[in-house]
Amino acid sequence: SRMTQGLPYVRSKVAASLDGRTALKNGKSLWIAGESARLDVQHWRAQSCAIVTGIGTVLADNPSMNVRLENITRQPLRVIVDSKLQTPVDCQMLNANTMQSSPVLIAYAVDAGNKIAALSATGAELVHLPDTNGQVDLLALLLNLAKRGINEVLLEAGQGLNGAFLQAGLINEFIFYYAPKLMGADAKSMFAISELTDMQQVTDLQILDVRQIGSDIRLRA
Repeated sequence: SRMTQGLPYVRSKVAASLDGRTALKNGKSLWIAGESARLDVQHWRAQSCAIVTGIGTVLADNPSMNVRLENITRQPLRVIVDSKLQTPVDCQMLNANTMQSSPVLIAYAVDAGNKIAALSATGAELVHLPDTNGQVDLLALLLNLAKRGINEVLLEAGQGLNGAFLQAGLINEFIFYYAPKLMGADAKSMFAISELTDMQQVTDLQILDVRQIGSDIRLRA
């Protein structure tokens, strides 16, 4: 993908209930998938060159986004898509212990709170990639990653960033983990996208693999 298209291969990992919900209306989502599925995700992280998440996930879950497997010799680059530069300087991803082995890149559009200096002081690298709407230009971000030699990207984000990547046509593969739970219509969906009015507008997928991982179902498409 990087050599032929100039873009890394992007996988979107989504953990959801059987009715396709990724978080409750109040944002709580830990844990939808079971322990076996979460361990399986670690292997996808380990083979990726970069893990991309959004500021919404950082603020809601405060994840570390590193690979938690034994005998790991290489940690992927961790990328935060943060249009208004709201990343807390004390968040887990900027923890000094993880920064030593797994650097962080923050892509932003506007420095709304004058935080460039404080975030840079943590050791994070900041890159200014605005689009015409004041959001991070996702295509420009992937081009930037490709120039760094990033071949595979694992997108681990909420419905907002997932939807933005989907609508931009920048996702090559989906990894869905379906947990045997039902969360209801008011819970958050997988992809926040504009309303579709015709079936010709839907995203058609090809199922690559379906298997049970612990109590959950993993579907690749």
